[in-house]
Amino acid sequence: MDWDVLIRYAPSLGRGFLVTIACWASGCALGLALGFAVALAAGARSLALRAVLRVYVEILRGTPFLMQLFILYAGGPAVGLRLSATEAGILGLGLYSSAYFSEIFRAGFAAVPRGQVEAAMSVGMAPWDILARVRLPNALVAATPPIVNTLIVMSKETVVLSIITVPELMYQMQTMAAETFTAFDAIFAMAVFYWCLVEVVSRLGRRVEQRATAFLASRA
Repeated sequence: MDWDVLIRYAPSLGRGFLVTIACWASGCALGLALGFAVALAAGARSLALRAVLRVYVEILRGTPFLMQLFILYAGGPAVGLRLSATEAGILGLGLYSSAYFSEIFRAGFAAVPRGQVEAAMSVGMAPWDILARVRLPNALVAATPPIVNTLIVMSKETVVLSIITVPELMYQMQTMAAETFTAFDAIFAMAVFYWCLVEVVSRLGRRVEQRATAFLASRA
């Protein structure tokens, strides 16, 4: 391990890590919003809408993220969609993760006891009140562990962004390895960065799950 090389490249590695976090956080925030919207819309009465949403989810889950990223970045200009590498990376992460988040939310809503929903309806609660006060709190308790797991998976998918020249951590690692011929040092440093990110997300996820469970228990 050449510590002099790691120290010399520490600023660029730090900048790459910040770009990684920014792309991951922005993409997952977009994915959570889209996934929640898709899960809600999937409960609509329209068969056509449900079919379109099912196709959307299956295409995104059934094709490699790298292929989707290339379509957005290289194929986008053909239809008037001109994005920078970072914009394409964030949008790609958002669309890709939304398919998984939508299924998580759908399963969470399905786990809500039907009796609670019927009781809310029987006292005259409006549909949006039922969603906000009955369905969503219960669904989030069930959905939090898989959401955290998906966030962790998506954090590691960011390495693919280097292929379209997003200056994230993997891109900086490749530059370091090419300039110093210290591939092992670069890979080791990258592993440490990602382990730290995953550990933070895991701990925050457990805390959110505990608070959500405690909040639900306090309302029982």
